Amino acid sequence: MIVSILLFLIMIGVIVTVHELGHFAMARRSGIKVKEFDLGMGPTLFSKKWGETDFCVKMLPIGGACIFEGMEDADADIESLPEGAFQKAPVGGRIATVLGGPAFNFILGFVISLILVAFTGTDLPVIDKVMENSAAQEAGLMAGDRIVSLNGERIHLYREISLVTTLTYGAPLDIVYERDGEKKEVHLEPRYDEETGRYLIGVQRSAQTHKCSVPELFLYSGYEVEYWVRYTLKSLGTLFNGHFSPDSVSGPVGIVQVVDETYEQTKPYGAFVTIMSLLNLATLFTINLGIINLLPLPALDGGRLIFLLIELISGKRVPPEKEGMVHLAGFAMLMMLMVLVLFNDIARFFR
Repeated sequence: MIVSILLFLIMIGVIVTVHELGHFAMARRSGIKVKEFDLGMGPTLFSKKWGETDFCVKMLPIGGACIFEGMEDADADIESLPEGAFQKAPVGGRIATVLGGPAFNFILGFVISLILVAFTGTDLPVIDKVMENSAAQEAGLMAGDRIVSLNGERIHLYREISLVTTLTYGAPLDIVYERDGEKKEVHLEPRYDEETGRYLIGVQRSAQTHKCSVPELFLYSGYEVEYWVRYTLKSLGTLFNGHFSPDSVSGPVGIVQVVDETYEQTKPYGAFVTIMSLLNLATLFTINLGIINLLPLPALDGGRLIFLLIELISGKRVPPEKEGMVHLAGFAMLMMLMVLVLFNDIARFFR
């Protein structure tokens, strides 16, 4: 478990650092002074000043922040603020600064995907085997068929088949597939499998992966990022479609457990398999962080973006005191949610 905790801290540390570097880079490009660049939360353990910025390592190795000039004087008159204050930058520069963190998370996801696809290849959505007495067999699907789309969603990777069928919870599927260069369409209903606890259509993929050419490498790395974006959005969608379960939400303790399970399961197969599996997890984590931060919730980047878009459209700033109250309330709710998630993690750990 100690090794898994260290791996978790390294993984999350890199992802959070890249996120804050996105804010930092866009702020500097927009003429905004970054007073403090924090890694972690809580009391400062180490601090070093480079240029105008204090780079600090905090006690709690979770999260991070960029503290911009003028942020401590949110209610002050703009004209009274010093040059380089966040509030004095053009609205486009402030939007770019807010978006910089999530954007860098997606870029990191793409870079990791390049490494994964280059070394391990990709899983094409080609059926290798159709199970006996399955919905797929009754619909006429055969080995060698390539799935093109499910319910209108374009399919590029085999994992997307499982993602869509699992999270449609038995709803009928319109499947477009390709056989001998000709596109065909079938309609079927996935069947619930007691053993796996999921809805399945009854197909399997080959254990072999497709080795990509250089152009394909970039294309399928993009598809990897798209897959994890879909995965995250569909998982968030369970909050509203009646299939949400508290066990599907994890905080730091839950994530450490996932890292530990991945490490223990892949360790017997050698360092290469372990590294590739952990990189795959890192892709999920960085894309997840990017998307979560873009949600239009107070105290998150997405919440700040809403106020900036209102200013961009109306030409008027939202009164700072009102925006501050919204973010303060959102931050309090976020802290409460983190405590509940942590409690859920710990309770699940001791089951």
